[in-house]
Amino acid sequence: MPLRSQCSGVTFSICVRESYEDEDGDEQYRFGVAVTTRLPGVGVPCPHVNEHGAVATQSLTNPRLGSKGVEYLADGLGVEDALQSLLNADEGSEDRQLHGVGRDGTFAFSGDGCNGWYGEREGQNYTVAGNLLTGEAVVERTAEKYEDLRAVGEADPDEPLAKRLVDALGAGQAAGGDKREELTVQSAAVKVADTGEDDAPYWNDLRVDASEDPVVDLRETYRLAKDGYEDALELYGDPDDEDSAGEDESEAADGTDDA
Repeated sequence: MPLRSQCSGVTFSICVRESYEDEDGDEQYRFGVAVTTRLPGVGVPCPHVNEHGAVATQSLTNPRLGSKGVEYLADGLGVEDALQSLLNADEGSEDRQLHGVGRDGTFAFSGDGCNGWYGEREGQNYTVAGNLLTGEAVVERTAEKYEDLRAVGEADPDEPLAKRLVDALGAGQAAGGDKREELTVQSAAVKVADTGEDDAPYWNDLRVDASEDPVVDLRETYRLAKDGYEDALELYGDPDDEDSAGEDESEAADGTDDA
């Protein structure tokens, strides 16, 4: 059955895969997507991530290309086979822009029906694509900024990928971004999945749904989410930590708490 489409003129996004060794010496993966556009609510239909890959669907957006894409990756398909098979079944593929990364490869596609300046770039374990842009520099600067920041992440595995993806978006925005200046309501989103984390931190899935400066607001949202999470841990401990919970209950029973 053909996949149904949803109209959403989306501008540019980046999908990445990073690998690292955890404390036990096991290989782990991070996958992430960041996207922005001059329309509200881009974080719902466009970025799709799981522990097996990251996919962005845009231009005349078909959300199922993303949701089914990461589902196929989880089933063990390579990213090229997964995404190309979905495009083959999609009657509107000429109007789509679809790109992403799996554990063993990258894929990027722009149909001939995309508008404005449009195009894509595949790099080492990442893809960038955009349409309705002021020019190629938007895609190039996004890619270059990510490459610079990837070196930071390689030097410090604890450097959050979400923050670096937002900064890469910012570089593309500074290079011109979406050309539709008459549209003032914009949005941005970032999503990250990490095989080395049992519980994803709050800053790995953030959206700014309606703003006049969404990348700046997304960066501030990231900062507040990270600071708020760390403050809660410092003040109240990890709610999933049974030892911490047990100590709190014991203190309450003994009347030795500070309340």
